Amino acid sequence: MAETIRSVLFVCLGNICRSPSAEAVFRHKADQQRLFIEIDSAGTQGYHTGSPPDERSVAAGQSRGYSFEGITCRKVTKQDFEYFDLIIAMDEVNLRHLQSESPDDYHHKIHMFMSFSSFEEETVPDPYYGGKKGFEYVLDLIEDASDGLIKHITSK
Repeated sequence: MAETIRSVLFVCLGNICRSPSAEAVFRHKADQQRLFIEIDSAGTQGYHTGSPPDERSVAAGQSRGYSFEGITCRKVTKQDFEYFDLIIAMDEVNLRHLQSESPDDYHHKIHMFMSFSSFEEETVPDPYYGGKKGFEYVLDLIEDASDGLIKHITSK
């Protein structure tokens, strides 16, 4: 990993539920810690490019005090691998896709989000086809992993 982390990109499949939620939560927590880090999110696929995050993700996040202002869906670009210090995958499929698209020189930047969590889960499940409880559970996981990622960054 880079010595100093100045930018983090969160990645899921469509950049509509998990990664925008991670962006909103992590931005809030980083601001609370007075960390000046560029934070963004993207998807491995461009299905929802230009759209706002899923309204169920936004509702769940806003109920916990997170802002989704300025977040729009986009696809990961080749430039992201060079630009961002950390690229955080929500699940194994995202991880494998990022590794296959990334130049070898940047593989060290790609990590599973749950590797920073105290939960036993290895991935952040996609809540898209689930109910409200799924979105709440995803936020629980994201909050915990965000705390762990902040500890990781501030310990450098």
